[in-house]
Amino acid sequence: MVLDAATGAVRQTISYTSPEGLFVGVAFSPDGTHVYASAGGNNKVRVYDVLADRTLVEGAPIPLPTIDPAGVTVNHFPAGVAVSADGRTVWTANSLSDSASIIDVATRTVRVAPVGPNPYAVALSPDGHRAYVSNWGAASVSVLDAASGATEGVIPVGEHPSALLVNPKRDELYVADTDSDQLSVIGLQHNTVTRTIELAPYHHAPVGSNPNALALAPDGATLYVANAGADDVDVVRLAGSTPGRGRSGDVVAGRIPTGWYPTGVEVSDDGGTIYVANAKGLGAGPNPNGPNPYTDAQRRPSDEFAAQYVGSMIKGTLSVIHTPDAKALERETAQVARNNHYPAGGNPEDTGAQQSNSVVPRHPGDPSPITHVIYVVKENRTYDQVLGSLGKGNGDPALNLFDDSSAPNIRGLARRYVTLDNFYAAAEVSADGWNWSTAATANTYTQKTWEANYSDNGGRNHPYQYEGGTFATAPGRTPDNSYLWDALDSAGVSYRNFGFWRFGTGPVASTAPNLAAHTEPTYPGYDLTISDQTRMDAYTAAFHQFEATGSMPSMQFVRLPQDHTRGTTPGAPTPRAMVADNDLAVGRLVDLVSHSRFWRNTTIFVVEDDAQAGPDHVDAHRTEALVISPYTQHHAVDSTFYSTVSMLRTMELFAGIKPLTQFDAAAVPMLNTFRGRPDYQPYTAQVPAQSLTETNSATAPMAAQSAAMDFSAADLADDQLLNRAIWQSVKGAGSVMPAGRHAAPRSTPDD
Repeated sequence: MVLDAATGAVRQTISYTSPEGLFVGVAFSPDGTHVYASAGGNNKVRVYDVLADRTLVEGAPIPLPTIDPAGVTVNHFPAGVAVSADGRTVWTANSLSDSASIIDVATRTVRVAPVGPNPYAVALSPDGHRAYVSNWGAASVSVLDAASGATEGVIPVGEHPSALLVNPKRDELYVADTDSDQLSVIGLQHNTVTRTIELAPYHHAPVGSNPNALALAPDGATLYVANAGADDVDVVRLAGSTPGRGRSGDVVAGRIPTGWYPTGVEVSDDGGTIYVANAKGLGAGPNPNGPNPYTDAQRRPSDEFAAQYVGSMIKGTLSVIHTPDAKALERETAQVARNNHYPAGGNPEDTGAQQSNSVVPRHPGDPSPITHVIYVVKENRTYDQVLGSLGKGNGDPALNLFDDSSAPNIRGLARRYVTLDNFYAAAEVSADGWNWSTAATANTYTQKTWEANYSDNGGRNHPYQYEGGTFATAPGRTPDNSYLWDALDSAGVSYRNFGFWRFGTGPVASTAPNLAAHTEPTYPGYDLTISDQTRMDAYTAAFHQFEATGSMPSMQFVRLPQDHTRGTTPGAPTPRAMVADNDLAVGRLVDLVSHSRFWRNTTIFVVEDDAQAGPDHVDAHRTEALVISPYTQHHAVDSTFYSTVSMLRTMELFAGIKPLTQFDAAAVPMLNTFRGRPDYQPYTAQVPAQSLTETNSATAPMAAQSAAMDFSAADLADDQLLNRAIWQSVKGAGSVMPAGRHAAPRSTPDD
């Protein structure tokens, strides 16, 4: 996309339809006549000529060889791009092949140099003799000889470094240590880290700012840092001589608010304007005509129905900001603090709870009658799909797919306890959803790569790595201490895992050995060919052992995935049958616990990992959530704004552990969901009227498309097609969804 810097008008858009696409790298040639852009899973570098009117014409791309000298197929997935000062060489950081490509522009020959895990960016030294590559999947920067490509060294930095920026006026290289919330400053003379610049927004702040883009003021004295997690740009006055003040250190002078998830920042040549690319713009909004498995087959891809998939509704924006003076920067810094709910007292562990009768502790470790937490995560439903016709709360009956016949327990528990009609998944899809649900964040590796995995037409050649497939997705300052179970381990809190980060009966992800050590081996993980009744049978057997010993872990993780459904795959259970299977499993779990000795001190939290698989009249992120305990409000509607991290914060307080990130630290605990007076009456599960064994026929709506889908992991199937199949299965092949209000097709091209 080419924009007029003076007016903000879009001059040109060049689009690509999946599997063609773009990734994060773009660079001009020194003379400004060419632009080079990484094409990610297409394994090539796109080349554009810059015309006199500043528009672009795409020429022949430069392919990166995908067969190595040993004859092995390689997926490079080029990310960052850099161009040498003479314009003769283009470098790429190849994020999936742990390498850098060195391209001779004239001959188009490509050499490959090994670097560290998941490289992100390339920067060249001012003299052109060295190349620096940030290793996104590790905590290092590789140093290469620019002529030979040989490795000269590896510089340790903070966690998951991304953006690199050379300051020739100071002979320094700045590294955005994205998951450490800091910058590493490398002195180019000796290739060592000379200092770090902390970006934490308040004292003792947990991680979450996620610096991931850098820009310099023309004088080289001020650095601008785009923080994707904090939705701001930090203004850093660099260490040096300040007139009238002598030597000074690096100072974060203030923060400038931006749009959602800023991933790029640039400064005008005169320093008077800051440009910020906001990857998530202004968010999603309602999608009442969104994915629905029963009517999609009758809709064309251009129709509004196909336009309201949450992964496509979110459009990027560009912020054009006048560089603030000192007074304006002070005001904007205060605005960032308000936007992000930074604690006024600087203590992220204090909930500020004012309810004297709340069973939710104000601080970790405070006493509470709740000493056991069971955390149940399901798959992909919106609020309106399951609770839209509940008869209470803010629902749209026209969007309800699963009623009391297929979801009597979910709906019955929402009626009996508390209806949470303003609860939102923090994630868009399962890739980031399983990170938000277990780590209170999804880091930049996850946020910047899942779209390629989820794209139409088989995706854009990026694997699903988001449930422990790589350390690159592990957020936080230490990858082996990033998740909820890590915090429990560190605090000495007992826990048991039933299905998290496990596929079928296979092993738990190798990146989570401590979780594996606490995993129930008889309980299957994600596998949609296994009934949730099988899972509940395994859970029941384990629970009876807890009862026999009189001891139950303080926290349990329980995965119940069947409400994902397999669409209308012939021979598979119908969508209603799979939702009923899932619903009965939830009912059985609550029945089991509430009739046990542990009920008096237990709270069960139930949530979807994301809400991508359906429509909602409020927002595409709104989802079903339940809180069930003797201390939960009865027959109530709690319309407090809650999200995934609100639930995590509440569970953390019960478990006595600190917040994992800035997000759960800032979240409002679910105080209004609870009451001080308990009701120990148990719950009896309801058997759905919907048969759990009903199967799809060969003539079911979209049967052929469903049969071709990949259900081996969460969301490998095209979610929009899947939801069309589900909608038609329930409502009939000729049913028509209500008109929608947003248009943003899932097959939105890369621009």
